[in-house]
Amino acid sequence: MVFTPSPMLLKLLYTRGSLHNTPEGVAFSIKNRLDTVRITRIDHVQLDGVKIGVEQIALDLGEGDVRPATIFNADSAGYTLPVGQAATFHLATEHLKEGLHTVQVQFVADPFGDLNVEVEDAIAAQPDKRTRIPRSDQDDYSDDAIRARQQFAEEFSGQEFKHLKHYSFDAHDLQGNCEHFTGVTQIPVGLAGPLRVNGEHADGEFLIPMATTEGTLVASYNRGIQLLNLCGGVKCTVIGDAMQRAPVFVFDDARGARDFGKWVEDNIDQIRPEAESTSRIAKLQYIDTYLSNKFAFLRFNYSTGDAAGQNMVGRATFAACSWILEHYKGAPIRHFYLESNFATDKKASQINVMRTRGKRVVAEAVIKRDILQQRMRVTPEQLAYHGQVSNVGAFISGANNNGAHSANGITALFIATGQDVANVSESSAGVLYSEVTAEGDLYISITIPSLIVATHGGGTGLATQNECLRMLGCVGRGTVNKFAEIVAGVVLAGELSLGSAISSSDWVSSHEQYGRNR
Repeated sequence: MVFTPSPMLLKLLYTRGSLHNTPEGVAFSIKNRLDTVRITRIDHVQLDGVKIGVEQIALDLGEGDVRPATIFNADSAGYTLPVGQAATFHLATEHLKEGLHTVQVQFVADPFGDLNVEVEDAIAAQPDKRTRIPRSDQDDYSDDAIRARQQFAEEFSGQEFKHLKHYSFDAHDLQGNCEHFTGVTQIPVGLAGPLRVNGEHADGEFLIPMATTEGTLVASYNRGIQLLNLCGGVKCTVIGDAMQRAPVFVFDDARGARDFGKWVEDNIDQIRPEAESTSRIAKLQYIDTYLSNKFAFLRFNYSTGDAAGQNMVGRATFAACSWILEHYKGAPIRHFYLESNFATDKKASQINVMRTRGKRVVAEAVIKRDILQQRMRVTPEQLAYHGQVSNVGAFISGANNNGAHSANGITALFIATGQDVANVSESSAGVLYSEVTAEGDLYISITIPSLIVATHGGGTGLATQNECLRMLGCVGRGTVNKFAEIVAGVVLAGELSLGSAISSSDWVSSHEQYGRNR
């Protein structure tokens, strides 16, 4: 199934700022932001209402593939334009003056049919003598292109870089992960564990790779892991799974927004297949509607398989919203934005603590009284009381976590395994709970409500990152929940270790002994 692009979304195909004069005339770019299409015909282009026929149009499809529109139209096979690829229109016409101009393009793309894009753009004077980082249009990951950037960096900064230049993988593997590739920053990886995880997906002992430059971090997590292992391991459970994109629709008044929200609720069965048409993996679970002022915020919630899924759900929601814009016949929609800042991508937020973003995971354990005192020099009562006092501090500070330092373990694992490290901002949220059991032991658990992890896509396939995932046995289909459970178990180990160190006053002395590097 293919979604229907609305006129409002068709405007987004045009690349703003691409209009410019060339030696032969005028050029501008259109980028495919919809779905993979096959362009079968170019009808015409209009500049400021003046029609330019196909005999004056050529299309630059990249990598030296430039086609006159007349030949392009005669080819019944058309041309496949993947999502993300741009096409530059070259027009044999008079130069445009500086200032605003209207651009209108009419063409046919299978499977959408006739498409019409009409926008306003400007010809602007280009600044001169700009410093540019070297790049190669032919192969920007070639040895020559990389050496050119390394030399440029040394000359620009007046420094020599001995270590930045050395790496052990084919730079071409970085396409889609890093632009202007120049070298690598080496981050030390320490090992903790093995950690005994009693999960529904992760069941066994796992050696934990932690990438960090912070002294005592690996040692602290290793200490917590030993404590958990002596008490039978850590029980981990994935209790929620949802990735969001949150568009906003703007109306003239609150009633228009309210009625629209009800219409979305009533038409979810028509919206769902439109969203899911863009991916084999993304599945739309439900849509939450939040109303404020004259705005309707829709929070689309998806499952995304082994991928973290932010890009995947963005594309799916784009398709769903295009269908909505085309089919909603109520009060006029004045504006639409694909992201309203309500999904809080890469930001900590209360809604993600309440409603889940990524994986919602609980790690829990019962720590025996005698083992806790022998290993950590604290009693269950001390830790439980310390937790109550810390809750007050977290509450009055407005923190998104009442524990000690879950971001430490999550970040170290994220770097080692090729996760999007900026997602630590959401993933660091945590709800820590502890109590003394009737037997005098310590029950402790942490809920991570928005753990955004992946075992497929992003940086997970890169050389050293993939090796660390293989160390954990988290490569292949259906392993993301296993990885989430392991991460949660490591986080709980860190909470036990640091919480005990603070309660027993070992924290400062341990850092003085093991963590200082003057």
